[in-house]
Amino acid sequence: MSRKPVHLAVYDTLADWEPGHATAHLARAGYEIRTAGPTTAPVRTIGGLRVQPDLALDDVRPEDSSLLILPGADLWDTGDELAPFARKARQFLDAGVPVAAICGATAGLAREGLLDDRAHTSAVSFYLAATGYRGGEKYVDADAVTDGGLITAGPTEPVAFAREILGLLEVHEGEVLDAWYRLFHDSDVEAYAVLEKAGAL
Repeated sequence: MSRKPVHLAVYDTLADWEPGHATAHLARAGYEIRTAGPTTAPVRTIGGLRVQPDLALDDVRPEDSSLLILPGADLWDTGDELAPFARKARQFLDAGVPVAAICGATAGLAREGLLDDRAHTSAVSFYLAATGYRGGEKYVDADAVTDGGLITAGPTEPVAFAREILGLLEVHEGEVLDAWYRLFHDSDVEAYAVLEKAGAL
């Protein structure tokens, strides 16, 4: 049976470095990565890359997806322009389809109330506290956290973010997942042999 695609949210000021490890290794594992923008009009990342969305956010349905990835972006902190993406995340979670949010996207989910009852992390606790959300007691000081189908991470942890995604979708498990993380996060040469033996490179 073919896998459902993974949907990557794209919008102006998207933080280029945050979703790359996840999307590259999901694609290598056979997942189609489909980009979803506010509309189908091109967007431009922080790094100046022009991205043409495959579809508009309104056309993204949880039942057609394996995962929704929400990268950080300056726009998460400058107004409510990206609030529809947080509302879409609620639709996904309500439908039992996982969501992964990193950096500023975690603040968007906090404003939507999606972190009030789930363990989560972000850049720092007071960044989320500034949103006025009620989930402060659920904040975990960790590189990335998965709880209730929701993955969260801070802006300096794109590899841990990818680790949680690859684990959740069972692309890698156990010692192979650990080796993947050690290779790409720590440049651990011993991890390479584990991945090579498992055919996971």
